[in-house]
Amino acid sequence: MDKVRVGKMGKKIFALVVVLLVASIAANIYFISNQSQLNLSEVKTQINALEETNADLSEELYQTNLSLQQSRAQLDLYRGQIAELKSQINRSSVAGEEGRAQLDAPAVMRRVEYHGNYPFYSRRIVEEGTMMQVSVDIKPGYGRVLVETKPLMGVIFQDAANTAVVAAENYTGCDLSGSDVIFSVEALSEVPEVDGPSAGTLMTILIIAALENVTLPDDVTMTGTISPGGHIGKIGGVMEKAKAAKEANKRIFILPRENSRLVRYEEVRKQYGGITIIKQNPVIEDTKEYIEKNIGIQVEYVDSIKDVMDIIY
Repeated sequence: MDKVRVGKMGKKIFALVVVLLVASIAANIYFISNQSQLNLSEVKTQINALEETNADLSEELYQTNLSLQQSRAQLDLYRGQIAELKSQINRSSVAGEEGRAQLDAPAVMRRVEYHGNYPFYSRRIVEEGTMMQVSVDIKPGYGRVLVETKPLMGVIFQDAANTAVVAAENYTGCDLSGSDVIFSVEALSEVPEVDGPSAGTLMTILIIAALENVTLPDDVTMTGTISPGGHIGKIGGVMEKAKAAKEANKRIFILPRENSRLVRYEEVRKQYGGITIIKQNPVIEDTKEYIEKNIGIQVEYVDSIKDVMDIIY
């Protein structure tokens, strides 16, 4: 009898435990479901708020860009009016400056070479030196800086032309607001594209030579950026330009002093058992000494326009 009662009680306890377990699971599922819905609702609310903020910022950015474009247009208008007034003053008092000069400039052209067949091919960029014929014509005008090029030059080159005019004005004391400065650039070989500020020094010297009616020596060439104050700065592609100058029979290659250190790499091989380890060790040399020894063209370092004029004259 006691065993029967104990058995029945055990079954009731087991049933109760099962009921409680099921109830607990159901409660957890309900809680998790409600919590997930609550979290999802919060996320949706945050997303909506972010989208509204993003829309407001986009509108603000659009208005800012529109205002900036209007300001730039207004600034260009004022600059044009100032140049016109200066031109009128110069034409009423003193005729605009005139002159012409020409010199060959070294440059680096870049082209892409492909090896293999599609889709298994490799691509590499090849840099080669070339020469360009650069001339300047200064005529009475409206203070414009015009660039005519074959091939087409980029925006950086055109900006360097404007800086060269300012540098030449500062060096000579001449006001070119009553003149048009017209640069003509023509590559001496087939060149797909050239850009960069490295012709700034040469363009500045051309303007000065044109204003002072000086004929520049055709066996001299130069490279270097130019600042409005006349500082000549570092450029790239030194070796390619030096080789191009030598091949064009130039005697003197004028180079920024900031390019006086040349870093080249020597291949070093070491054998470890049957394995060969190849390393490229950097070697720093004086650029002038290296070019004169290995390329065979005289190199002169410069820091300023005056340095260049001392070499040329």
